[in-house]
Amino acid sequence: MASSLSVSFLVLCALNLAQAQLRVFDLRASDLPYDIFGITDAYVKVYVGTASLGKTATRANTIHPWWDEEFTYFHAQENDILRLDVHDADLLFHDVVGSCERQLKPGTYHYDCFLEEGGTLHYSYTLDQ
Repeated sequence: MASSLSVSFLVLCALNLAQAQLRVFDLRASDLPYDIFGITDAYVKVYVGTASLGKTATRANTIHPWWDEEFTYFHAQENDILRLDVHDADLLFHDVVGSCERQLKPGTYHYDCFLEEGGTLHYSYTLDQ
């Protein structure tokens, strides 16, 4: 009886170690570029691996947008890739201003990511195990 209880305990511990809660928060950008349509109408799409966690609201006509949204993912694992894509919503199409990728590690972190088309995305995440 003791050995089956020990095995069950080890399996439960392994499951808890394999998956963790991820929280992505404090999304804001600075100095986003202008395009031929004017000031950027920015939003952010958030991914972990191939899983889409959602997107923020569009902040119209600002080069310094901020977003209230927080994104939570309960199946995150250490070393998964967090990707944030910043888009500019125009009338005809939505172009990508830039992308940020980061390999997840346990703890809370704050990052500044320089975007390919100009500007900086600032974001934070916490990975709890």
